[in-house]
Amino acid sequence: MTERTETPDRKGYWPAVIRLTLTLLAIWFLVSFGAGIIFRAFLDQFQIGGAPLGFWFAQNGAIYVFVALIFYYCAAMNRLEKKFGIEG
Repeated sequence: MTERTETPDRKGYWPAVIRLTLTLLAIWFLVSFGAGIIFRAFLDQFQIGGAPLGFWFAQNGAIYVFVALIFYYCAAMNRLEKKFGIEG
């Protein structure tokens, strides 16, 4: 059995995790609530696939962005765990 000689940097790890989580939640909020509701009137000037862009974000785009954020979160967490010596 191998023993780790490095101690994990927990004080640096948690602020990085919280920063990442809040950033991704802000992006998700802006895309789902902002593009679908707040900026809908402006975005409806443009069309994607024949549908107004604000409507498209409310129906499809927010879900696509949410799934992309999940994959990004997974990759970013693996990177942070390696950086700070945390075993997941």
